[in-house]
Amino acid sequence: MTEKADIKYLLEPRTVAVIGASHSPDKIGYKLVENIISTGFAGSVYPINPQGGELLGKKVYSRISEVPDEIDLVCICIPAKTVLPAIKECALKSVKFLAVITSGFSEVGNIEEERKMVELARENGMRILGPNIFGIFSACARLNATFGPRDILPGNVAIITQSGALGIAMIGKTALERIGLSAMVSVGNKADIDESDLLEYLVKDKNTRIIMVYLEGVKDGQRFISALKLTAKKKPVVLIKSGRSKRGALAAASHTGSLAGADDIFDAIIRQCGVLRAENLGCAFNWIRFLAQAPLPQGENTAIITNGGGIGVMATDACEKYKVNLYDDLEGLRETFSKYTPAFGSLKNPVDLTGQAKASDYSSALNSALKNPDIHSTISLYCETAMFDYENLVPMIEQTQKDYLNQKKPLVFAVFGGAKTEQAISSLREKGIPVFPEVYDAVSCLGALYAHSRHLRAEEEFLEPYSIELNRIEQLIYEVRNDRRSFLLAHEAKKLAEIAGIPAPATLVARNLDQAIKFAEQIGYPVVMKIVSRDIIHKSDVGGVALNLLNRSEVIDAYEAILQNCRSIQPDAKIEGVEISEMLQPGVELIIGARKDKIFGPVMAFGSGGKYVEVIKDVSFRALPVGKKEMMAMIEETRAYTLLLGVRGEEKKDLDKVLEVMQRLSELIIRCPEISDIEVNPLVVYEYGKGAKALDIRVLLTNPEGGVK
Repeated sequence: MTEKADIKYLLEPRTVAVIGASHSPDKIGYKLVENIISTGFAGSVYPINPQGGELLGKKVYSRISEVPDEIDLVCICIPAKTVLPAIKECALKSVKFLAVITSGFSEVGNIEEERKMVELARENGMRILGPNIFGIFSACARLNATFGPRDILPGNVAIITQSGALGIAMIGKTALERIGLSAMVSVGNKADIDESDLLEYLVKDKNTRIIMVYLEGVKDGQRFISALKLTAKKKPVVLIKSGRSKRGALAAASHTGSLAGADDIFDAIIRQCGVLRAENLGCAFNWIRFLAQAPLPQGENTAIITNGGGIGVMATDACEKYKVNLYDDLEGLRETFSKYTPAFGSLKNPVDLTGQAKASDYSSALNSALKNPDIHSTISLYCETAMFDYENLVPMIEQTQKDYLNQKKPLVFAVFGGAKTEQAISSLREKGIPVFPEVYDAVSCLGALYAHSRHLRAEEEFLEPYSIELNRIEQLIYEVRNDRRSFLLAHEAKKLAEIAGIPAPATLVARNLDQAIKFAEQIGYPVVMKIVSRDIIHKSDVGGVALNLLNRSEVIDAYEAILQNCRSIQPDAKIEGVEISEMLQPGVELIIGARKDKIFGPVMAFGSGGKYVEVIKDVSFRALPVGKKEMMAMIEETRAYTLLLGVRGEEKKDLDKVLEVMQRLSELIIRCPEISDIEVNPLVVYEYGKGAKALDIRVLLTNPEGGVK
C-alpha cells in the first residue's frame, strides 16, 4: 500500500474531474459540472464522458487518462457496475481523491464490490469519499461539487453528514437561516474516509469556527473518540445521531452488558469528549447559528431581563435544565437595575421591568448588565404588550447585540407575541441576530455555549497506575483457557480480584461437607454458601445460595440443601464445589463494571447495584481511561450518589475506596487484553474509612483470537 494522499486536497483541490459528466441538464453529471463552474472554482475542471464534445464551455475528455494535468479530485457519477473499472483508470492517472456519488453498494448489500473499490484505492495511494453521497462543498476552494442547491452562503460552519438527502435539505436550511458554511461533506457509506478524517482536517481549518455532524453509526469508535477530543478542545462540535435503539450487542452474562444500550454508551462518551448532542435538527441549527458568532462567557453568572413574570419563571426553569447559572447577588442586582425597574417590578433574578416597559427601558437595563463585570451573560425576554413601542424593538435589539459582541459578552433574546412579534423575529434572524420565539430555544443555546466553555477550561487528568501483578493474572487466565472456558468461576474471579487489589470477602471453596465445616469455622461465623458451577450463572434461581449461616449445624443443612436443589433443578450442571464466604454487613450496594465495547473499546459503568440492578437501571458510562474528576462525575450522575453522601442520619460512605475500585477495574480492562468484561455487583460500601468489599465478581474473556465476545 502506497502513502495516503493529504486530505487537504479533498477540500482544497487544484484540479477536479467529473467522470459521468452529462450533456443532459436533468442528469446528476450535468448538475455537478454546472455547480462547480458556476460557483467560481479557481482550479481546472475536466468533464469526462466517452462522447467527448463540449459542456458548459469546457472540453469533454473521453477518458481520464487523456486529461493533460494531475488530478486532485475525481467525482464519479456513473452506474455502480462501471465504478470499479473507472477507479482502475484513476489509479493509473495517480488521482489523489475519489468522491463516489454513485449508489448501489453496501447500502443495498453490495458489500464485496465496495470492499474491492477501497482495496484498489488504498493500494494506489488514493482515498475514497462515499460511495452513495451527494458531493462536497468547500468555501475556501470556492468548490460546490454537489448536485444540491447552487447558491451556498460561505461562512464559518462546517457540516459533516452521513445522509445525502438530509444533507441537501440542510443546504437549503442554512440558506434560509442565513448560516454561512465553510464546508459541507457527505460521507455516505464511509467505505474509506469517515467523520474522523474530516474532523482532523476541520480542527486545523482557519475558516471553520464550529462543526456540525449528523451520524447514523460509527465504525472505528476509538479513533472517533480521539478526533472528537482533539476537536472539541478547540472548536464547538454539535452532533445529531439517529437510531436511539435499546439493542445492545453486549454479553448476556454481564449486567454491565445488559444495562448498556447502544445509545447509552454513545451518548455518555460523546459528552465526555465535550461534544454538544442535539435532540433534533431544529435544536442543532439554533446552536450552530448562535455558537458561530457568540463570544465565550468569562464567568458563570447570567441575568434574565423580562417584562413578564411568567415568561421569566419559564426561563428560570430552562436555565436549570440547561445548566445556566443565575446571578444571585441581590445587592449587585439592585445596583445594576434599580434605575430602570418600577417599584412594583422585581429586582431579583429574573429582573422584571413589568408590562409597561418600553424599548428604551430594555436598552438601559441591558446596557447596565453589559457594564457589570459580575454579570457574564444575559437573557432578554419580551412578551407583546399594548404598552410596548414595537417600532423601536428591532433597532434596539440590533444595537444592543452589536454592543454585546463588541464587549465579548453573550446575549440571547426570546420574543413572544403575535404578528408584530413574528415580523420582528424574521427581520432580526435574517441579520443573524439570535432571536427566538421560544424561551427554551434561547436558553438552550446559552446552555450549549456554557457547556463548550466549561469543557475548554477543564483540565485533563492523568492517574498514577496501581501496581498489578499481571503475570499472576495471565497464569490464572491460562489455566481457565486450558479448561476450555471463556469465563472465570466465582473463586477464580475472587482470586483475580485479590491479585488486582480489589477488596473481597474471605472465601474458600469446599469440595465436600467436611471442608465446608472446616472453612466456615476458619473464616468465622456468620458465613454465606454459594454453589460453584460453570453451568449455573444465576445461583439464587436454582436454590444455590444460603445466607447468614450462624453455626456448624446450619452449615451442614445448607450444604446438603444447596446440592440437592441444584441437582434437582439443573441435573446436567457440573458442580465444582460450594463456596464459603464471610457474611458481609449491610451497606450501600453499587455496580462497577468495565468491558471492551466492540466499537468504542474499553468502557466503564457505575451505578446502583444489587439484585434489582437491571430493573432500577441507575447507571452511567464513560470511555476509558478517565481521571478521578470524571469518575466523580459518573457517580454524581446516579441516584446512588445521594446514598453515598449519607441519608436519614447515616454517615458518609467511603467514596475514596469506591474511586479506587473504579480505577483498578479500569486498569484491568485496559492492561489485560484477554479480559473482555469484569464486573463487581454488588460492591458493598461502608462508612468513610471502613472501605468496601466486592461481594460478587464476574469475569469474561475474549474469544481465542482476541476479539470481543
